[in-house]
Amino acid sequence: MRATLIGFTAVIMWSFLALFTAASGKVPPFQLSAIAFAIASIPGIAVLAARPARRAALRQPAKVWVAGIGGLFGYHFLYFTALRNAPAVDAGLIAYLWPLLIVVGSALLPGERLKWHHIAGAVAGFAGTALLVTRGGGLTLSGAYTLGYICAFLCAFTWSGYSLISRSFAKVSTDVVTGFCLATAVLSLVCHVLLETTVWPASAGEWLAVIGLGLFPVGLAFYAWDFGVKRGNIQVLGAASYAAPLLSTIILILFRFGEPGWRVVVACLLITGGAVLAAREMILGKKS
Repeated sequence: MRATLIGFTAVIMWSFLALFTAASGKVPPFQLSAIAFAIASIPGIAVLAARPARRAALRQPAKVWVAGIGGLFGYHFLYFTALRNAPAVDAGLIAYLWPLLIVVGSALLPGERLKWHHIAGAVAGFAGTALLVTRGGGLTLSGAYTLGYICAFLCAFTWSGYSLISRSFAKVSTDVVTGFCLATAVLSLVCHVLLETTVWPASAGEWLAVIGLGLFPVGLAFYAWDFGVKRGNIQVLGAASYAAPLLSTIILILFRFGEPGWRVVVACLLITGGAVLAAREMILGKKS
């Protein structure tokens, strides 16, 4: 249960992603990713520098590095590409298939069993997410956005795949995430140089948002998620991940970046209810 709760703190931190991103001004996405992941790697580098014995965690087989870097960088590359080539509402809804894919895909993992309440909880969470991301007027699915839709689907499969594969690397120390973040920062910088024009934060507030992004949603969150999916209940984490868009919407409303409405209330019931349903065994302390 402890590992599952630690993993869920990542979901809470990810709920601040939209706020920090919105508050960071006009910094291009790949530049923002490069800065944020560079900041995210600093705590890990400090720990490895202070405790040399833990550096052994970086000596991993190539498959671990491919999975880790592919998950972190691949997800963000595909997500940004999807947003550039499809309406944000459509891309966001499609990309947020990843919690559902984690819950369903977990049935393929050794020692795991997929039960009706896991699926029901994930589907309820997805329905709540759909209400949130379509609140601006619904989907606008069009053939003109095919590239964006494909990238959004690949985005969902990339993160769910990374999370499920991480489970199979349960013996790999979470310290390795430091290397994943550093490599993602470098690759993001390359994409920024090739695809974007540099725009620096224009105020102290924007710099604070960028630093907050690197410390939490793009920093500690990945360490917590890695620990959670390796040692906790991955089905519960998958379903509970739908709390991120709900919490994100509430936070945006509180900071006046959004407006409240009936969709938020209904989404709250669906997402919270779905997470509780998926976690019923952990809550009740028994198998079913």
